[in-house]
Formats: sequence, C-alpha cells, structure tokens
Amino acid sequence: MNISSLFDLTGRRALVTGAGRGIGRVLAIALAEAGCDVSLVGTTMANIEAVNSEIHQLGHKSIAIQADVKMKEQVDKAFRQTIEQLGGLDICVSNAGIGMQKSAEEMKEEDWDKIIDTNLKGVFLCAQAAARIMIPQKYGSIINIASMSAMTVNVPQKQAAYNTSKSGVAMLTQALAVEWAQYGIRVNSICPGYIMTDMLSNVTHLFPLWESLTPMGRIGNPEELSGAAIYLASEASSFTTGHNLVVDGGYTVR
Repeated sequence: MNISSLFDLTGRRALVTGAGRGIGRVLAIALAEAGCDVSLVGTTMANIEAVNSEIHQLGHKSIAIQADVKMKEQVDKAFRQTIEQLGGLDICVSNAGIGMQKSAEEMKEEDWDKIIDTNLKGVFLCAQAAARIMIPQKYGSIINIASMSAMTVNVPQKQAAYNTSKSGVAMLTQALAVEWAQYGIRVNSICPGYIMTDMLSNVTHLFPLWESLTPMGRIGNPEELSGAAIYLASEASSFTTGHNLVVDGGYTVR
C-alpha cells in the first residue's frame, strides 16, 4: 500500500458535529476533500446549510442535519438520518463544544451544567450512537475534539468548567478506546491549542499573552487541525487508539 492510499477516505461516510463554523466546518470540508460523504450536524441550520453548499460546490456529497448534542433523542435521530441518507457510518467527529470564562465561585449551576452537558455528555452520546452502528460492522474511527485545556490550566482566564469538561473528553476517549478495540473501533482525540475561531473573537486582547506562552509564538488556524483529523480517520492510524493528539504550537511543553 502506498502512502497516498493510506490517507484516502474515498467512499467513507463521516458525521461531524458542530459543523456549521470554526473547527467543525474546516474538518468537515477536509474530510469531504479526502473522499468522504459527510453528515453535517449543528444547532443553527443556516450555518450547516452554508457548509453543505460549500461542499457541494467542491463536487462532494454532504447532508445537513439540525440537532443539539445535549439531547439524546436528537443525537439518535441525527445518526439514523445519516444512515438513511448516506448508507452507513465509518467516521464520527465530535466537535461541538462551548466555552465560558467565569470564576468558579461565581459560576451558576446552570452554566456548569450547560458546559458539561455540551462538551462531555454530548461527546458521550455521539460516541455511543456511533458505536452502536460500528460494532456490528467491526470497523470505525471516532475522533473527539478535546483541548490542550484537558492537561493544563490556561491563564489568565478562569474556566474551571471548560477545563474539566475537556479533561473528561480525554479520559472518555481512552476508556472507550479500551472497551471498543475488540470491535475494530478506534477512538482518539485531538487536543487543539489556541485556534483562531469565532469562540476567541471577544478575547483578542489576550492574544499577546497567549502567543508569548506558546513556543511557536502565534495562534493556530483551524486548517492546521485537518492533517490530524485525516490521519486519525484513515488507515494511516490503523494501530492508533486511545491517543490524545496535541496540536498546540508547543504550549503544553513550555
């Protein structure tokens, strides 16, 4: 097998949550360009329809499904629709997530619940739905988007709930990898550093500090996560499972 074929995803079916913008949008387009048919899942229909149109203009197949990953009924429905319209599922990318900067002593219970439910429970619900499809076929790749915040406490922002949720995603990834390896399912995560997305648009005043703490001296671009996603989705990573792949410009090793 040559190197290019290792990364070829022609004919594979992928589902991406949070696909309407930012990292999710970029990864969905990258998977399509690598040969996948893609199910775009998000809460804002206008956003995922726009990405759907982008992918169609590139000559690839995709569908748009509105769903909230916090809600099990909506998650299960999205996976059923994916099977019905794409004919199967080989790759699941759980990217949907939210952030919040608020001191722990001032955080409201409902804010804590919203972050944990979206960032951690949502990843579990999607992984569970994906596994129920992948176990009978004895094949699949599940990719969870965690964060470097799973392994370090970022400064100066106060985000205990976010850090906790992403640490949970990293451990959940490893636990599921062990449980499902017997079924030919690989479960890995990508742990991005500071990436230029809409989520950071209101904290640009922190960029100089973050850049000074990052050995590569800059904020990353969403496109710089595409290679990691294609690697974990493809046969190039056939012996890789339970791995949290950090893409952070060196932040966590400074």
